[in-house]
Amino acid sequence: MFLGRKFPLSFAHRVITRCPSLLLGPILVRSVLIKLRVFTHSTVFVSAAGKHTATMPERRPFVRLPTDVYPVNYRLCLKPDLIDFTFEGKLEAMVEVTQATNQIVMNCADIDIITASFAPQGGEEINATGFNYQNEDEKVTLSFPSALHTGSGMLKIDFVGELNDKMKGFYRSKYTTPAGEPRYAAVTQFEATDARRAFPCWDEPAIKATFDITLIVPKDRVALSNMNVIDRKPYPDDENLVEVKFATTPIMSTYLVAFVIGEYDYVESQSSDGVTVRVYTPVGKAEQGRFALEVATKTLPFYKDYFSVPYPLPKIDLIAIADFAAGAMENWGLVTYRETALLIDPKNSCSSSRQWVALVVGHELAHQWFGNLVTMEWWTHLWLNEGFASWIEYLCVDHCFPEYDIWTQFVSADYTRALDLDALDSSHPIEVNVGHPSEVDEIFDAISYSKGASVIRMLHNYIGDEDFRKGMNAYLLKFQHKNASTEDLWDCLEQASGKPIAAVMGSWTKQMGFPIIVVDQEQVSVTAHMCVWWAGSEDCPSWMVPVSICTSEDPRCNKLKVLLDRPETTITLSSVGPDQWVKINPGTVGFYRIQYSSSMLDSLLPGIRDLSLQPVDRLGLQNDLFSLSRAGMISTVEVLKVMEAFVNEPNYTVWSDLSCNLGVLSSLLSHTDFHEEIQEFIRDLFTPIGLQLGWDSKPGEGHLDALLRGLVLGKLGKAGHKPTLEEARRRFKDHVEGKQVLPADLRSPVYLTVLKHGDSGTLDTMLKLHKQADMQEEKNRIERVLGAISAPDLIQKVLSFALSEEVRPQDTVSVIGGVAGSSKQGRKAAWKFVRDNWEELYNRYQGGFLISRLIKLTVDGFAIDKMAAEVKSFFESHPAPAAERTVQQCCENILLNATWLKRDADNIHHYLLQRKAPPV
Repeated sequence: MFLGRKFPLSFAHRVITRCPSLLLGPILVRSVLIKLRVFTHSTVFVSAAGKHTATMPERRPFVRLPTDVYPVNYRLCLKPDLIDFTFEGKLEAMVEVTQATNQIVMNCADIDIITASFAPQGGEEINATGFNYQNEDEKVTLSFPSALHTGSGMLKIDFVGELNDKMKGFYRSKYTTPAGEPRYAAVTQFEATDARRAFPCWDEPAIKATFDITLIVPKDRVALSNMNVIDRKPYPDDENLVEVKFATTPIMSTYLVAFVIGEYDYVESQSSDGVTVRVYTPVGKAEQGRFALEVATKTLPFYKDYFSVPYPLPKIDLIAIADFAAGAMENWGLVTYRETALLIDPKNSCSSSRQWVALVVGHELAHQWFGNLVTMEWWTHLWLNEGFASWIEYLCVDHCFPEYDIWTQFVSADYTRALDLDALDSSHPIEVNVGHPSEVDEIFDAISYSKGASVIRMLHNYIGDEDFRKGMNAYLLKFQHKNASTEDLWDCLEQASGKPIAAVMGSWTKQMGFPIIVVDQEQVSVTAHMCVWWAGSEDCPSWMVPVSICTSEDPRCNKLKVLLDRPETTITLSSVGPDQWVKINPGTVGFYRIQYSSSMLDSLLPGIRDLSLQPVDRLGLQNDLFSLSRAGMISTVEVLKVMEAFVNEPNYTVWSDLSCNLGVLSSLLSHTDFHEEIQEFIRDLFTPIGLQLGWDSKPGEGHLDALLRGLVLGKLGKAGHKPTLEEARRRFKDHVEGKQVLPADLRSPVYLTVLKHGDSGTLDTMLKLHKQADMQEEKNRIERVLGAISAPDLIQKVLSFALSEEVRPQDTVSVIGGVAGSSKQGRKAAWKFVRDNWEELYNRYQGGFLISRLIKLTVDGFAIDKMAAEVKSFFESHPAPAAERTVQQCCENILLNATWLKRDADNIHHYLLQRKAPPV
């Protein structure tokens, strides 16, 4: 499942705790000593109330389903009613009884069972005498008057349910026909534990079976499921209905079952290895599926080659769903997507949308092997599914679109995002023991996805591609159509590479946090010691850290690789002259932060200015410094000075990361009376690159130039750069009047700029554009920037709009988040709005991960101690079980922001004033 990328989360470093260490011995060094001290960190916040420590609430008791009866095959027939929003179901499940019992325990939620019976093979049918629903545990116990003996049998259940409007289970999705008529589709979203809302089942990933699915649907509707249609015939009881039967699936988990009934067009192709690929779109928009079709047909053969395992189904469908909570879901053979994650209009889609679609398609198709063919044994291993797919989606897009420079973007989008969250005391290990289903939503986060992807990237780099692929092939062949755990993958990779994979990776997956490497350098010409200090004691976490080092002699080549696997060790770096710089972690692959000594940092700054450091390393260096300043380990002023060294920077992703960090700083300083000074700093930093790029694309420009232009103009416009504002207003007026339509890549920055400095007329015009937009991408583009409006009454208008019929339920979150992220006033208003409308919002999302996202976007930017107490108090009286960890993280971030502001505000203000003062 693809949850989607957001701006980097707020970040805090733990205060360093020094632990005992031992010196292991000398090695001959000819030219330079690099001293590495590796520390752990433990966060301590001091607020008005004293020390703050994050404590997670007690977990609910939970017992998995008994193993005395398990399914072999589900024969499932469903008949949805798209008018009354109900459905009828018939289940005939071939089961195996392993131990005599007079009851069968299954998962069941929001379903009413009408009748149930069991017929042993060759025996008489036994009717169930009772259905005992355990609603809190989402189970039902079917009781029988006599024991069901060991062996095979047929369990029959007739039931009814509701096509709900909660975007989970079997639910209804509203859409509009080309003629403007509102209608509904019936669609599914079962991960993690919602198949039980469509039919009674054993809804655990390890309880696999085959499925024979039949759908009884209106004859003018498209009906899809995991497999291909093998029969379609009139339904005898109603001439307006047809009965659609699908081929038997491979053995699979319930959360991957899917069916869709609605009105769709499609485009079709065939991959080079013979798989039929279709992209289903809203009626009349088939051509908007072409780009995703192209990506999918390239991706399937790429994965077949990479894994050396063919795609095991005869077809794969990719379908755009109007109301959809996640970004996409990897149902086997029928992948469901938000419209914005699948549809591309050549004229009206921006470059970032094309890239987004490519990544999401790459992610979901990877799951067809890694997750669907081989499935995690339990939700504890969710990270393995999602972390792996979040890594290999980049490998796939790099293969399909090398011009995207996608691996540099990975560092900004995933790697730094994961470091930010993982530095909090309320983070969690990659691998979390999950019990009750309510806990699963908590770990669909940046740790499971982005840290998971980052440590797999580090592992791939440590092993090398050839051995990594051998290990992956062995894993998929050994466990195909079965379930596996994290340790099973480590075993296969260890056998393929001969390296201590389980020992290395266990230190990264089973404990939260990461090491900080503090680096110093001495120039020597005699035999000497070089010590690596390790934070290793009973009280301190420790890691096995793959470390690489490069120098200015060859920034692309690792001069040395070493695995830091002891409390302290000594390594050698030779033939480094006094005029050369030394860079730890080239490629920014190792999952750790680095703090250089002043002299080493000074020597690296020319590498930023003259671009001899690789883009990914310029980005990583700046990002580490920013995070260290946030932790109080260095002054924020030092980071601002380093940021000014990026004046010649040409790379989009480096600018994107700088922009995000300056956005965090701008948000922090909105709590001061010198917010305008940081806007001036931003204008000064971004103006040269803005002038260089201009407003219009030039011959020979590519994908990254388009992304950079949009980023820079948006940043300048928001910061109040007058020439940018004037030009944005001129182009916006021409766009609205139909004189000159804005290119898709310029719409977001122009919309943002005119709204930020606009009035009620501007907002009304933007809402009119929203209403007129035929494409969901354009609607979302407008929704995300509406919060930039400044006037208090207009902010309220935007918040009311967020809950209106005009905004799809899943997109309400980004409208409210846009208000909270745009200004201090917006943040206060959004938080009050969420509190005032909590019941409606919570009911809308049923406590799923969208609630967590809403909370984080709304409150993460506060920087006053008392706000942490207010947030904590509100959620104590308004519990949101799936967001408990998010609430902890937000409170922690608020306290961190407050501490950061108290510590550095005066110094930042002084620096911002003196940098503009005339020389004496």
